[in-house]
Amino acid sequence: MYEAEVGDDVFNEDPTVNEFQEFAADMLGFEAALFVLSGVMGNQLCLKTHTQPHDEVICDAESHIFYYESGSPAVLSGLQLFPVFTPDGILTPESVTPAIRPIEAYYMPRTKVLAVENTHNRRMGKVYPLEKLDKLGDFAKEKGIKFHLDGARVWNAAVKLGVEPKTITSKFDSVSCCLSKGLGAPIGSVIAGSKDFIKEAFRFRKAWGGGTRQLGILAAAGMYALKNNISRLADDHSNASMLAEEIANMPQFEINPAQVETNILIFKHNKKSPAEVISECESKGLRFSPGPIGTVRAITHLDVDKNDVIEAVKILKGI
Repeated sequence: MYEAEVGDDVFNEDPTVNEFQEFAADMLGFEAALFVLSGVMGNQLCLKTHTQPHDEVICDAESHIFYYESGSPAVLSGLQLFPVFTPDGILTPESVTPAIRPIEAYYMPRTKVLAVENTHNRRMGKVYPLEKLDKLGDFAKEKGIKFHLDGARVWNAAVKLGVEPKTITSKFDSVSCCLSKGLGAPIGSVIAGSKDFIKEAFRFRKAWGGGTRQLGILAAAGMYALKNNISRLADDHSNASMLAEEIANMPQFEINPAQVETNILIFKHNKKSPAEVISECESKGLRFSPGPIGTVRAITHLDVDKNDVIEAVKILKGI
């Protein structure tokens, strides 16, 4: 980061940013890419670029776009979200079809985007099977709906499936991916799409205060993350599975280790509230975050090794 050659990214003159964006676009299988400051900014720029006010976006009822983005679709883009309830967080043509508005119904919002989250945060890092993604992508195209991927952890999905990221993103019109989280960059996400799409998203990014000057210091960290920290995500998956198996053996907790596919696990205490569990653990040097209602969430990442998991198990046994 310190040695990065920088310029003015507002004028597309930062060479490190430009190099990063070309590299990321190729990795994800798109014509162009754009560095953005956060995952929320990435998702919201994609939705904004695909739509007009009064349009509607279909998403899973447990999705990050619906739960954790501060109502941004309504405020920033004048959009309505149509959350679809599924038993496992995996959208299908069958579950989505009832949510599509009739074109002739002028009194309804227009269905413009189908958004998928992979891996799925609130579903314990669940990965979409490739055949289901392909089928959903073909369905969206058939219906004339833009297909967007909230791929904050698409890198984890790729490692889990043993494929390149572009294999997962091939059916999508746009994608937003995080460079922080498991990849370890301090700041940033990247969105990708067609050249025209990214040109328009660049304009909206500026309007939302996302135009920056010597951005190369951050893009350099993102480049390092993409080149060096993807394959090691397998370690995070292994550590998460190990922790889940240990928690499953503790009678005071409930978890299904078979549901832990990547680096997220969600569990609960039989008697204590999540706040109590989190507070007791933090007092002993172990930090968790709240999960879906009534649960605790744990994440493994590049700052957590096997010895840390062993220490976490010791602390949890005393809760």
